[in-house]
Amino acid sequence: MKKSVLFFILFFTSFMLVAQDSIPDVFSNIYYDKSCKLYHKYKKEKYYAEEENTKLTLVNLQGSPTAFEDGIHFNFKDETLTGTLYYGLINFKESKYPSPVWYGRTSKIKEGKATINIQKRLSGKYDMTNWKKNGQGTLGYRVANKKGELLFEGVVGFKYDEGQGISIATSIINGPFVHLLESDGATISFDTNYPIVANVKVGDKTFYSSEKTTKHEIKITGLQPETEYSYIVDYQDSKQTYSFKTAPNLGTRKAFTFAYISDSRGGQGGGERDLYGANYYVLRKMLALANYNDVKFMQVTGDLIDGYMGKDEINLQYANWKRSIEPFAHYFPIIPAVGNHEAVGKIFRTDKGRWLAFIPDFPFETNSASAVFAENFVNPHSTLVSEDGAYYDPNPNKTDFPPYDETVFYYTYDNVAMVVLNSNYLYSPALHKNPTTGGNLHGYIMDNQLKWLEETLAHLEKNDKIDHVFVTQHTPAFPNGGHVKDDMWYNGDNTYRPVIAGKPVKKGIIERRDEYLELLINKSTKVVATLTGDEHNYNKVEITPQVNIYPENYPHLKFKRNRTLWQINNGAAGAPYYAQNPNTPWNDAVSGFSTQYALVLIHINGKKVHVEVLNPETFETIDEYDLRK
Repeated sequence: MKKSVLFFILFFTSFMLVAQDSIPDVFSNIYYDKSCKLYHKYKKEKYYAEEENTKLTLVNLQGSPTAFEDGIHFNFKDETLTGTLYYGLINFKESKYPSPVWYGRTSKIKEGKATINIQKRLSGKYDMTNWKKNGQGTLGYRVANKKGELLFEGVVGFKYDEGQGISIATSIINGPFVHLLESDGATISFDTNYPIVANVKVGDKTFYSSEKTTKHEIKITGLQPETEYSYIVDYQDSKQTYSFKTAPNLGTRKAFTFAYISDSRGGQGGGERDLYGANYYVLRKMLALANYNDVKFMQVTGDLIDGYMGKDEINLQYANWKRSIEPFAHYFPIIPAVGNHEAVGKIFRTDKGRWLAFIPDFPFETNSASAVFAENFVNPHSTLVSEDGAYYDPNPNKTDFPPYDETVFYYTYDNVAMVVLNSNYLYSPALHKNPTTGGNLHGYIMDNQLKWLEETLAHLEKNDKIDHVFVTQHTPAFPNGGHVKDDMWYNGDNTYRPVIAGKPVKKGIIERRDEYLELLINKSTKVVATLTGDEHNYNKVEITPQVNIYPENYPHLKFKRNRTLWQINNGAAGAPYYAQNPNTPWNDAVSGFSTQYALVLIHINGKKVHVEVLNPETFETIDEYDLRK
């Protein structure tokens, strides 16, 4: 072989290896082959990572709208896609909660393309927004495949000129949403189809995007506490007007209500119960009922979507989830947290097509579940960075773990604090069956996060303006249905634990659960309850000091509890239900169990805490009780 040819081969191979993302040191038995394909070595065999080749991505399903004289063309960039395009005008002046009014006809999707003739279909008696007179309008559209399954709901604005016809307008395609509510302001976020500098006007103050962008997060400041403000979002070609109410100063101890749900991913029953990944139908009903009860915020803790896929496809599902909550999220904060179904990863299958392994995607700073989550949502920041620096950190000189940013944090409202945890950090779903890849268990709170929790609870304990602390994470400490086999219990088997760089960590799942509970029960007087999901049902567990929480013949130290802690589980926001599993030591402490869809309303009145649980379809009361009298 000539030296030049050999040099080229060596250079090309080296270049390709460098071009590949470095495999994080937390994993084991994960390699690249000579052609730079990722594989998992298991029992001397190679199992290659499943290639991502889906056309179901947010960029594709948005349809790249382009205008012609009479309407809009859509190209979904998938020649195999056939189905139906539903559409209708959005009237922003007719309702506080604007949504498309679907037109009686549809457009066929053929070979991934469709057309809406606005002039022909939405003029005259169907022009209920006066778009011809006003010279502009907004269209909502839905993409369904040939089976009738809903894949995406989008929005596009258009302009009209009598001489030139239709053109695409600068449009808000997602939002606006209210976040980070404070006594002196909030943050307003939204996405536009073109990069612009947008602005939000509140009273006589105007706040601008920091740069020309399509993703806008505009911080509003200088307002008065507990005051209703209208805000006008100006995005060049149009404006939208909504309102929000600033939070009271800490510790006013006035009566207010907040809502809690979890597990809103796609469900059974067809239609809007699964807008590709999100239960649009149930979420809309949850939000309408929460809004009717004048909630100040809603906490949604995990399994927002179906997930377990690559970044591009999960972005589509997040967009569908945000569309589901949008009409009400214009007005009050809806704070999401991470669950197991938010997993973004690489799948390795057996010859029979079953999962052998699933590892979190990397590079962690851009492709991990927590990074993708933070990219899609606006949550508070905290001092917790990652698990780097823990005793099991395989390389102190480099970043080996995913970021925690915007997935672990706390926020306050009046005399309440909500501490949000990530119990699916570095989550490797098949780890409990195949620990050879490394990663974290479902439900395991790792060391640095536990330390952060301890410090945060100690800080809140000293704050005399905070009376009630709620801790929320997706996985129950006390599962009662389909997750008795895992969560923070694993059928009472403490041998389950994370594996980092090929080594199991020191503490098992039940030992770690106890350390977590010790912080909430014995080291805090203010933690009222944990708010959990994962189990697709509603129930509450009253964990008194007398309730047994251990398996038979448990060999490790049993910690003594000095007071009662409540666990409220509400994974009843749309995911397929789980019936009750009575085979737990704490079964007699469980009450109110229901597989109905459930909205938990938590009423705060000074030192009192009252819980009301309602069915958002029927409005019937499922449960009602006092946590603090």
